[in-house]
Amino acid sequence: MVSRVRVWLNRTYAENVFFMDQLRRNPSDRAVEIHATHGDPDSPVLAAADTAELEPEGLSPAGYVEYALDQCARRGIDVFVPRLHQSAVVAHRAEFEAAGTAVLAPPPEAVAVFHDKVIAYEAVQAIGVPVPPWYRVRSADELVAAVEQLEADGHRACFKPASGAGGVGFRVITRTPFSLTQLSGFPSPYVPLDLVLQALRQSEEPVDWLVMPRLEQPEVSVDCLTGPDGRVRLAVGRTKNGRRRGFTLHEQWLDPARRIAEGFGLHYLSNIQFRMFGDRPVLMDVNTRPAGGLHQLALCGVNAPWAAVQLALGEDPGEMAPPFLGQDYTVVSGPRPVRPVSLPQQRSEPTESLPAMPVDSVGAAVRGAVEAVRL
Repeated sequence: MVSRVRVWLNRTYAENVFFMDQLRRNPSDRAVEIHATHGDPDSPVLAAADTAELEPEGLSPAGYVEYALDQCARRGIDVFVPRLHQSAVVAHRAEFEAAGTAVLAPPPEAVAVFHDKVIAYEAVQAIGVPVPPWYRVRSADELVAAVEQLEADGHRACFKPASGAGGVGFRVITRTPFSLTQLSGFPSPYVPLDLVLQALRQSEEPVDWLVMPRLEQPEVSVDCLTGPDGRVRLAVGRTKNGRRRGFTLHEQWLDPARRIAEGFGLHYLSNIQFRMFGDRPVLMDVNTRPAGGLHQLALCGVNAPWAAVQLALGEDPGEMAPPFLGQDYTVVSGPRPVRPVSLPQQRSEPTESLPAMPVDSVGAAVRGAVEAVRL
């Protein structure tokens, strides 16, 4: 009898409830139990897991590694999918392996390269992958110089943190003065240059921004599955153009993604994003973790989360190709269960584990939060 697989996801995105669903509905018909931890007691991943626990706040990276090793030993974790403190966790991979846990993440060298977007752009340029023009900015004067150069070249300037994920901190520079126009409608990513400069000159906190041209759609996120041997097993592009989403296997997107994944050892699941600069695709960002939208590949008949777990367990799924490309779709939101009782305010000491609330008890009407719908 084949034993069940115990998988842990730490402080992951809410969308990964679908990652968890795909693990349970794996084509190998293998029993999977999922442990989840989070800092938010109302995260839906806690309700979706078989066992769940609140994470202690305020741990240093080293302290978090100790916490994670204890979780793996206590919970009998076979595969750990780290998001929080990924860099610190992968640096201690040998200790997790000694505890019987495979870490589903790239090696520390690969994580380090893509933690800093400037280092990442320099590195991928060196292997022939095109990137947009960019400037590293740490002061108001440097920002003015970068914006003026980009505008002189006919581009609209934008900026984002040199390190970060999920589009946090992304803004587009405008010369339009601040007015009631900015206060009507929904919040916008556009910010007047004079207000940004004022904030920079008044702040005592340093900034580290990447300033670059605003890139055009389509945006293509290539989900890659790469083995520990450095060979890509699967690469599929997810396209985004306004509301419309779709899939692509065009080599203009897949070839540079494979070169990055194989060239830098992005083992297991990574997500490599491109946009258009003029008439050619250029790299936008690289995520050394599963993308929140990875589950959408199910519309192409692919279960990437389970294939990654197989690789982590030493069970090579072989070369994978989607049997078909799903139709174009859009993303809509819907309800998803949370735990029935909110917990007291988080304390620094370890918390007791929480029994999981079965998803089925809430009813089939609340299972979906992202649906593919015909446009």
